[in-house]
Amino acid sequence: MTRSDLVEELASRFSQLTHRDAEFAVKTILDAMSNALVRGHRIEIRGFGSFSINRRPPRMGRNPRSGESVQIPEKRVPHFKPGKALREAVDRRTAELGVQEKT
Repeated sequence: MTRSDLVEELASRFSQLTHRDAEFAVKTILDAMSNALVRGHRIEIRGFGSFSINRRPPRMGRNPRSGESVQIPEKRVPHFKPGKALREAVDRRTAELGVQEKT
């Protein structure tokens, strides 16, 4: 599902929302979540999951072309941990639909 799919779904479920209003709502929510993560806050949505920031320490890597060692700096990356309700719902629904895993 893409951002535009989410806007379409929101606009179709709530007929009082125009497409533009739905787009603004999705943008506002995603911007608020991004800003919270930038400030180092954890986001928890009960029944769905939580978003947090993980620290990747600096390390030595290797340039695949030249083979030379390269210093890779520390990074902070977003991390999503699905909630129990989401994990169970996905497991149950995929079993009902007979969805095969991609390999």
